[in-house]
Amino acid sequence: MRRIFVGDIQGCREPLERLLAAVAFVPGRDRLLPVGDLVNKGPDSPGTLALLMQLGAEPVLGNHDLHWLKKGRATDAAQRDWLQAQPVVRVFDDVIMVHAGLHPHWDEAKLARLSPDEIHYAVNVRYCDADGHQPLEDWPPPGPPFRPWDDFYSGRKRVVFGHWARRGLVVRPQCIGLDSGCVYGGKLSAWIAEEDRVVQVDGLAAKR
Repeated sequence: MRRIFVGDIQGCREPLERLLAAVAFVPGRDRLLPVGDLVNKGPDSPGTLALLMQLGAEPVLGNHDLHWLKKGRATDAAQRDWLQAQPVVRVFDDVIMVHAGLHPHWDEAKLARLSPDEIHYAVNVRYCDADGHQPLEDWPPPGPPFRPWDDFYSGRKRVVFGHWARRGLVVRPQCIGLDSGCVYGGKLSAWIAEEDRVVQVDGLAAKR
């Protein structure tokens, strides 16, 4: 069984369908693991959720998913319940999946009991310092002592994340960043863990 991690979809169902074809996704054989921000900015958030539910996807929640739920934008009860049931972090034997990033001081045990403020951190962090403090703004880049959160990550498991379209695809020994700006005219990216292979397709705006 392959684990196929997918970057920020943002309601772009059609690129997701092309990406699934490109990786030859087979329901029941492969696991579909979106890294959050399933909905919101793209043209078909309900259709995206319907497809992910149909395929048995196992996502984590991103900041846009939490916003979508908070604002009551999930009008279909089944989709709302499914989205609300998803975790913020998923931990595997070799990989941790989270939408934005991890605090430098968190250990793996911490990930099972995040407070609301810590959830906010996990779905929003980009830059931090060595103690996990975030800058007031992420753009323009804040400079020292702030660096990308994964510069300070020292866990033994590779972290798969999204959330950072400006940064684009990130492939480092300690992490894989999959937000390549699909909804902004970039790419929709997948990482197939068992093959250590990245597959990309054009985002919706780029195709048009």
